[in-house]
Amino acid sequence: GINAEYGKMNIKTVAVFSDADRHSLHVKMADEAHYIGPSPASESYLRQDKLMEIIKKTGAQAVHPGYGFLSEQAPFAEALAAEGVEFIGPPASAIADMGSKSASKRIMIDAGVSCIPGYHGDNQDEAYLKEQADQVGYPIIIKAVSGGGGKGMRMVFDEKDFIAALRSAKEESIKAFNDDRVILERFFDFQPRHVEVQVMADSHGNALYFSNRDCSVQRRYQKIIEEAPAPGLTPEEHREIGEMAVRAAKAVGYKSAGTVEFIMDTVERKFYFMEMNTRLQVEHPITELVTGVDLVELQLRVSQGEKLPLTQEDIKVHGNAFEARVYAEDPANNFMPGSGDVKYLSTPEETEHVRIDTSIRQGDAVSVFYDPMIAKLVVWAPDRSSSLALLHSKLQDYHVVGLSTNIKFLKDLATHPKFESADVHTDFIQEHGDALFPSPVALSDENLALAAVSYLLSRTSKISQSPWTRSMFSRLNVNHIEELQLKMGKLI
Repeated sequence: GINAEYGKMNIKTVAVFSDADRHSLHVKMADEAHYIGPSPASESYLRQDKLMEIIKKTGAQAVHPGYGFLSEQAPFAEALAAEGVEFIGPPASAIADMGSKSASKRIMIDAGVSCIPGYHGDNQDEAYLKEQADQVGYPIIIKAVSGGGGKGMRMVFDEKDFIAALRSAKEESIKAFNDDRVILERFFDFQPRHVEVQVMADSHGNALYFSNRDCSVQRRYQKIIEEAPAPGLTPEEHREIGEMAVRAAKAVGYKSAGTVEFIMDTVERKFYFMEMNTRLQVEHPITELVTGVDLVELQLRVSQGEKLPLTQEDIKVHGNAFEARVYAEDPANNFMPGSGDVKYLSTPEETEHVRIDTSIRQGDAVSVFYDPMIAKLVVWAPDRSSSLALLHSKLQDYHVVGLSTNIKFLKDLATHPKFESADVHTDFIQEHGDALFPSPVALSDENLALAAVSYLLSRTSKISQSPWTRSMFSRLNVNHIEELQLKMGKLI
């Protein structure tokens, strides 16, 4: 991760931690760590005032905002600048411009970047929005202006449902972002793809694109598996989307690493701007593997005022890389997030072509307060089929005991014929649900017996062997009979 990379560069790091993260790996890896508050993010990691206190106390010269929390908050970048502390990210103005879905769309249109048809204006009158939705046409998506992660987003297929969906989106948006403004966008019902471009810009007017990534397979509007480069694009399409991303970055005076996200019309072969994430993305490792560029180091050097040491022609793509996000969640229960202790953890061996980014160790807990990601499993191979086979092989070597995970789901996804042939789109999971969520297989009598014996043996090892202190309700010279009820291997 970022902490480890800075360690390799001999840069001393300061970590902050909440109650839930007191014993986390990032705390152990940092040169020093400081308590920031209770477990809820609103009382710790989102407290800009507490962060500023720790920055002043430690004399930190720069701040890397990571992947979430305040990483895309313009006021935080402004506060750092006022104190003379370097924000390892874009200018506050770029964060503000791209953080507003309505403002960003207007800026992109002026810069000649194609945008999804819709309404991106300031008038939030309910009747006016309904009128605009009718003009754009259905199905339509209502999106929170300040939104992200699927919050404040509603799909509307019929005009009669618009007002109820609008009120629901605004209510969720005001709770999540303290902002109930929305935009409207036409929903493509032809199975679009989600393709994003990694960009990097310096303070000298230079901006480059570092290939692209396909993130089409998602659940709850959140990515679950990504690959680089996006499969099935022609050389001309790779260049077209890359150049659009660079225009987008330059239009807002961007500096640092960022990701420009597009919806791809797979029928007309057109790309439409969706949004720009003004930070380093969780999935940046796959771009590093196919380009050979250390994006974390380059981001730091750019933040220090250095020029980009590359030209666009210098950036070559070699092979194919996948990233699978291992989550504590239950795919069969609508990917319900989970939490609890990781009682046993066995991971694949890391090599030059296999990388694991994680903050979870055996014995750690996955907290209810934050994202339930356990790790990112990243692999590279010379071609897509070899890379996908390697991913599946390493998922077979990934074992977590103590809580439900999506590992089996990821294995099933990696071996699905349509995924193997790169026939991917944003409705992939819904379309292939029967194959990805098969009905539970009845356990054999042999497996049930083995499960019962395993449980009894594990319990027996913890019980005193003295007949006078045991509490198993057995009598000498009489067979002991105990009834167990098992459900899919779990005692109930």
